[in-house]
Amino acid sequence: MNAIQRATVPDLLIVALAAAIWASAFIAIKVAVPETGAFWLAAIRVSIGFLVLLPYALWKGFLLPKTPHMWALVTGMCTLNIVFPFILISWAELAIDAGIASLLIGTGPFMALIGSHLFTTDDKLTSTKFIGVVLGFAGVLAIVGFDAVAGLGRENLLAQAACFLGSLCYVTAGLLIRKISLPPGRLACLSLGLSSIILLILAGSFEGTPPINLSYEAMGALIYLGLLPTGFGYLLRFYLIRKIGYSTFAMGLNLIPVFGVFMGIMLLGEPPRLHVLLALALVVAGLYVARMEPRESTVKRASHE
Repeated sequence: MNAIQRATVPDLLIVALAAAIWASAFIAIKVAVPETGAFWLAAIRVSIGFLVLLPYALWKGFLLPKTPHMWALVTGMCTLNIVFPFILISWAELAIDAGIASLLIGTGPFMALIGSHLFTTDDKLTSTKFIGVVLGFAGVLAIVGFDAVAGLGRENLLAQAACFLGSLCYVTAGLLIRKISLPPGRLACLSLGLSSIILLILAGSFEGTPPINLSYEAMGALIYLGLLPTGFGYLLRFYLIRKIGYSTFAMGLNLIPVFGVFMGIMLLGEPPRLHVLLALALVVAGLYVARMEPRESTVKRASHE
């Protein structure tokens, strides 16, 4: 397992780019899913993402796991990183508000902080990371409002549990990624390929034959989902997790609902609101604070130099 590095400003900009790409995915999903269904949407977008990365992987030299243990890690990571969360969160959002879903997914950085502390040697819990996570979650809360908090634990408990479980899947997969000794680009390609096989089988089993006669809007949305949020987005995800650790990367995901609201303002003509700027400021402040080293760590490191 390669040691992680302190996040630089360019790293944080890449995190923000990934969050913006994934925020745009929700709009594309809204366009395509009525015509494809949830299972076929996931299967098609992941298959396109695999085909996007395949030429690069073949050019660099396609790599496969060399041991049964590594195959088990890769298969488990694919299932937890793509298959389960795609299905769980899509299904959950059919029954709960987007605000409640955002809030439940916003618990991911807290779980990432704990998981990274327990299961890694170089991504430990620090006071600055904890403050960063709290600021980021406050940003999510500023976006979704306190009505989302009031909605927790009331109706659709199963859907809320599914959304939370999907977030937990992402966290667990993020910890597994660092244990897999494959370059990020080729690992992303392999994981999308394996996930495509699983999702195509599931889609055929639960939703029958693949959708045909799609509208141009739905086809465009599917292609976009495969190219950017899936293909390019997962390449960024694997690269960042390997470089800066999952706990820091996960904090940037709090930008997704913020960018989602901004896109609603720009693309759908929704009125701008002050709380959106407040949320953006909180999430960015959280990322900045999280990358700072606690004073005691700085002193300790200096004493060894």
